[in-house]
Amino acid sequence: MGLFGEQEPQQVEVLGKPLRCHVCGGQEFWQRQAQLNTSLATFFNLDWANPSATCAVCAHCGYIHWFAPLKIQKE
Repeated sequence: MGLFGEQEPQQVEVLGKPLRCHVCGGQEFWQRQAQLNTSLATFFNLDWANPSATCAVCAHCGYIHWFAPLKIQKE
């Protein structure tokens, strides 16, 4: 079993285009969710209320590509 419980890294598409690692050019990634913590929520011990980002971890070099939820991205 591989990183984060997945069997094998996979190719990932972002907006219909294949993702390539910005560091090594790799094309296979492990996917996971990560918490986007804010100081205010942490101060009040409400970290669970923060949104999560999707992370694509390059299977070759380990670089982490972060993708914020679309509802908090600015156009």
